[in-house]
Amino acid sequence: MEDTAGQLGSSIQKQSPVGSQQAGSASRLGGSSRVVRPDAAVKAPKQEGQAAKPKNAVKAPGSIPVAAPAPEQIITSLKVTATGYTAGYESTGKTAKHPEYGITYSGVKVRRDKNAVSTIAADPKVLPLGSILYIPGYGYGIVADTGSAIKGRKIDLYFSTTKQVYKEWGKKSVVVQLIKRGDGKCTESMLKSLGHAIQTYKAVPQYLLEEAI
Repeated sequence: MEDTAGQLGSSIQKQSPVGSQQAGSASRLGGSSRVVRPDAAVKAPKQEGQAAKPKNAVKAPGSIPVAAPAPEQIITSLKVTATGYTAGYESTGKTAKHPEYGITYSGVKVRRDKNAVSTIAADPKVLPLGSILYIPGYGYGIVADTGSAIKGRKIDLYFSTTKQVYKEWGKKSVVVQLIKRGDGKCTESMLKSLGHAIQTYKAVPQYLLEEAI
C-alpha cells in the first residue's frame, strides 16, 4: 500500500486551506464575565486561626498534565522535525470507508490522548516500532507507524482532526527524549498497559520501562 506522509505538517507553514491540499505523503496510515455586586466585592475579614488557601492549589486529577521523564530515565535526546497528521484523506489518501482507515503500520489503531499516550510515526531505522518518546508540548508518544516522507530525524504526530494539527502543532523543530527503545513491534496490549500507567502516575514508571510491555 502506498505510504503518505508529512505534507499536512508542511502545508501548515503556507497556511493553505486544507481542502485545496492534495493527498499528502504522511504516515503509512496510510469564561464568561460575571457582574459582581458592590457588597459582594467587599472581602470578609479573615477569621483568626483560619487557614489560608495554598497559592499552588492542587488541580483536579483530570486536568494535571503528564510530567516529563526523570533525568535518569532518558536514554538520549534527539532534535527532530515534527509534523502533525490525521487518519483522514488529506494526510493518508484514505477515507473512512477504506478497510485500513485509522490503522497504523504496526497494526494498532491510531490514538491521541495527551493525558496518556499517543501513536506517532518515525523512521524505524532511527526509532524502531515500540519506542517510547516524550515530546514537549505533545506528551508521550509510542512509535506505531512509518511514512514514506518520514526519514531520518523526522517524526509525525497523530491528531484526531486537521483543526487540531493547525491549532496545536503545525511543524516544529523540537528536542524529544527517548526513554525506551522499541524492539520492532507495537501492540494494543502495550498501548493499554502504557496508557493506564501514565494516567495513574502522570508519567511512565521506571518498572514499566524495565519490563517488556
